[in-house]
Parts: sequence; structure tokens; C-alpha cells
Amino acid sequence: MSESILTAPAGEQRRAIPPEQRIKEAVIRLAGNSQDGIQAIGGFLARLAGRSEQEVMTFMTIPSTISGGPSIFQVRLGSGEVLSAGDEADMLVAFYQHSYDQHLNSLRKGGVVLYDSDHVEANPEWQQDYRHVGVAISSLTVEAIGGTAKDKGKNVFVLGLLAKIFDLNLPRLEQLIRERFGGKSDSVVNSALSSFHAGYAFSIGDLMETFAFADSQKRTRPQVVMNGNEALAYGLIAAGVRFGAGYPITPWSDIMELLRRELPKYGGSFIQCEDEIASVAMALGASYGGRVAVTGSSGPGISLKAEAIGWGVMAEVPLVIIDVQRGGPSTGLPTNVEQSDLNIACFGGHGDSPRVVLAPASVEDCFYTAIESVNLARKYSVPVILLTDQAIATRIEAFEEPDFAAVCQDISPDLSPIPDAKPYDLSEALGVPKHAAPGTRVLSGKYPIVTGLEHDELGHPSASPRLHSQMTAKRRRKLQALARSLPRPTVYGPPEGHVLLVGWGSTQGPIREAVDRARAAGDSVSALHIRYLNPLPNGLEEIFSGFHQILVVELNDEGLYGYGQLAAMLRARYCDARIQGVNKCDGLTFKVKEILAVLQNKLAASKANPKI
Repeated sequence: MSESILTAPAGEQRRAIPPEQRIKEAVIRLAGNSQDGIQAIGGFLARLAGRSEQEVMTFMTIPSTISGGPSIFQVRLGSGEVLSAGDEADMLVAFYQHSYDQHLNSLRKGGVVLYDSDHVEANPEWQQDYRHVGVAISSLTVEAIGGTAKDKGKNVFVLGLLAKIFDLNLPRLEQLIRERFGGKSDSVVNSALSSFHAGYAFSIGDLMETFAFADSQKRTRPQVVMNGNEALAYGLIAAGVRFGAGYPITPWSDIMELLRRELPKYGGSFIQCEDEIASVAMALGASYGGRVAVTGSSGPGISLKAEAIGWGVMAEVPLVIIDVQRGGPSTGLPTNVEQSDLNIACFGGHGDSPRVVLAPASVEDCFYTAIESVNLARKYSVPVILLTDQAIATRIEAFEEPDFAAVCQDISPDLSPIPDAKPYDLSEALGVPKHAAPGTRVLSGKYPIVTGLEHDELGHPSASPRLHSQMTAKRRRKLQALARSLPRPTVYGPPEGHVLLVGWGSTQGPIREAVDRARAAGDSVSALHIRYLNPLPNGLEEIFSGFHQILVVELNDEGLYGYGQLAAMLRARYCDARIQGVNKCDGLTFKVKEILAVLQNKLAASKANPKI
């Protein structure tokens, strides 16, 4: 956003306010308490951006305690490509003194702090660095809506202020408010609209300049706006999933609640079970019935599901398991982000139990990765773990509406009679079993069974050493076949250079923005994002050979040896000491400047010592 004009000292004449300015993007941070509807304001702004053909990305933090507490919601709106939620805010909206004190340093120098003067006392020492605009938000809200509502509508009042400051589309925001509160009484809707209009009518032009976004690129298809959890859930429905089972845990619960609400519309159901073990067992039973089912959780719940996932590997039953990662171990950081479940996703469980692990890179990718996970589970008769994380789960993005006619599928089982059934046929070259759904008539009269015990080709338990070796090899062979079919990842930037930044999951946007900034400064940097984590795609070693240093950027601890979980997997796979880690585990997403700082240190060390 353009440079702002500093407030004149008290008692002096205010400087003239310039006319509306055109801007390409703006980063707005809302800071208050979780009870204040901070997320609602951000959600309104994000959804308006999507309906206005703008790019948008959000970031939020919420307290993990039931009683609530300090919370933020940051939204980055732009007319061009938006890759991250932004390192620094152009505007801070501070509802309380703690919001002001703790988040003023998130503003860029010259940025605007819009604060509730009923609750915030501005610090004179900071008024030379940041443009201060005080508005009696709480009392003006009470004045606007009256009654016993007090200041409960102050979040919508602030939305009105922001609509005036950034020249946002008034009719569309009014429609979003009606949609948001439409399930409540008319008085609630009218109060919300009254509060919004009061904020919009406030004479903000007497205090600061206003802005308007540059025109966005016209799109051929409409945009949809949602967070990662919503995209995953709708992707599963589009993929043909009609049964799910789970147990509540943050931040997976939103997926569970959406499926519970939506699946019955398509003839399906979602069951909340008594615990995590029951939910994965029930989902496995449904998948055995002939149609891929879903279960999910976060780290602690995945630990509990591990034994039953092993049963799915042994019985070779397809299943989709969603792991929305959060900070750990144990209860850890329930409402913060971390990428520390990679090891349990790939290796959790006893015995040799190969499974597929994928990680979507964006909200849009969540939708399509959910479909791909279902298809891979079906094609290879294997549990598929979809690793997302709290950052993508709660992040709102706008993306082009999917072509539903092309992506929606029916995966109902075929119950036509078959001549014979030998699901674990050892002569099958790729090792993929061919299960017949229960109820399928087998003309030979020889019906197979399914068990967690090692078994023969019909599924009957067997402790034969020869059979166990053959079946273990068969279960391994099908994942090797999958690996051969995976597409080679695309390098972001030139295929050769000094540094390659490697990431997975929600780090894609900040990494790419870091590459763009580094290359603009003349540094030789490219990026690679890995979606297929187990098995890894072929061709990575050829990509790595084009760079002097490979830095794996991930949100987990650097471990005992100085690199994180994906870096450890890559080093084990390729025996390449150039692979190093860029790690943090503070519960927050990577800022672009954090990646750049490590990158600059590495580049400086390399110049000082060319052998590095």
C-alpha cells in the first residue's frame, strides 16, 4: 500500500487529506479477542475478494483455551498474484490495548493503525513511525444499534469502516452479511446491517486518505472462496466418498462437521464415534464394503489410529485418512501450525506397513488432492494419508471454480457375479489385489476372507515363512509401481543454480515469494515443492544435481542432526550431504523474510568458502 501521512500532533492543524489512491494490494491485520468476531471480519473481506475476482490469502491465530483470549486474523487482498498472507501489515485494526501493544510491530513503517479509542491509549513515541487513526468503535456501535446488544456488533462496524477506507463493493458486502446471519432472526440481520452502515457512514475521510484497488484480471470462470478444510471436504464428496467416521479434535473437526452436514444430501452419512480407534475401524469396515471411506484427525488421533491403519495395509483395504497437523507432541499447540507428523504418516505402525502419503500445497490443491487420494486408494488398495496442516486448514483463498462435470465421480461397487475370487493373487505383476465387494456372487463357490493376519491368496490365515515373504514383497511392489507413475516435480525458476529451496505442504507460497525476491536481487535461487511424500517421485536426484545447495524448508524441529523430517527422508534416500534444513517450530507460518534471512546467510557463507 502507498505511504501514509502521519497524524498531526494534538492542537495543530491537520494536514490536507489527498484524494483516493489506487493500490495493487493491501495487508490488513485485525487484532482483538476471539469473542469479538475477528475471524468474521476477515472472512467477509476474503469472500468479497473472491467475488470481485481478486486474489486473497489469510492467516489466523486463535487461543487454545475454551475461555478464549487474544486472537488475530490477517488478510492480504491483491489485484495480482498473492502467494502468502504477507510479512508486514499495511493496516492494523486494534480493538484493545493488548492488541495495540503486541501487534504494532507487525506494521510496516508508515502503516496505519486504526484503533478503538474507547479501549486503546496510543503511545506518543510510536506516532512518528505509524499513522494513528482513533475511532470510538465500541461507543459508536452501541449508539448505532442500541438496545441490550452493547458493542456486540463492533466487528461489523469495523467492516463498514474498512469498506469506506478501501472503497469496497457495498451491495456485495450487504449480501454477505445477510448470508452470514440469514439463519438467525430478522432483528439480528437488521442490527448487523445497521452497525455496518454506521461504520460506512463514519467520516473517515476527515482523518485519513482512502484507497481503491486496481482492476483485477478478468477470469473466464467464476471463483470460489473457502478454507482448506472446506476444500478437502468438498473434494471428498466430489470424489464419490459417501461414508466417513471420526472423533472431534482441533483442527480436523471442521471437516467432520461439514461432512456430517453435507453427506446426507448425496445419500451418504458421517458417524461421530466414541473414540479414534472406533472411527478408523468403522471407516475400514465401510471401505471393505466396496466404496472408499474417510476418517481423519490430528496428530494425537493419528497415533491412536496407527494399529488399525496397519490392519488396512495387511488386508489391503483402501482408505483415506486425513491428518490436519498441529503443534506437538501430546496435546501440544492445538490451534497452531506444525509439520511434524510426517514421520508418523510415513512410518507410524509396527512391522513393514507401506502406505501412500500426499500433502496439498494450497487451498485449491486440497480439493484436487482429496480426489486424487480417493483414486489412489482405490487403484492400489492401500490406505492413503493426506497430510494437511492448521495453516491451510484455516486459510481462506479464492480459486477458479472446478469443472464439476469433469471431476465428480461415482465409485459405487460393481456387484455383478464373477467366475472366481483370489484377491491376493501372487501372480499379479504389480501386486495390487482385486477385492470383490461383499455381496458379489462368486460362481466357483470359493469365497475369500479379509483378516489382519498374514494370509494366503484367498485371505485365509497362514504363518508360512515363504508366504509372508511373498506377501510383504507384493505389498511393497505396488507402491514401487505407483512411484514409477508419479510425475516429476516442476522446478520453480531455472533448473540449475546455486540454491534450491525444497518445501512441502503450506510452505509453497512463502518459498516461491522468497525465490521471486531473491532472484530480483540477483541471487541464483529456485524452488521445488514435493506433493508425493511416500513414495517419493522419481527424478529428484537429477533435479538436485543442478544445484550447489539444497535447503529443505519445513515447520518442524531441526532434530538431533540439524535437519527436519523431510530433509532426513531425502538424505536417507539420496545420501546427499548438500541437503540441509531450514526449520522453525514456533507455531507460526514462515514469513518470507525469515526464509530470505537464512538464504542470505547460506549464500554469504558459500561466497566466503566456495567449497560449501
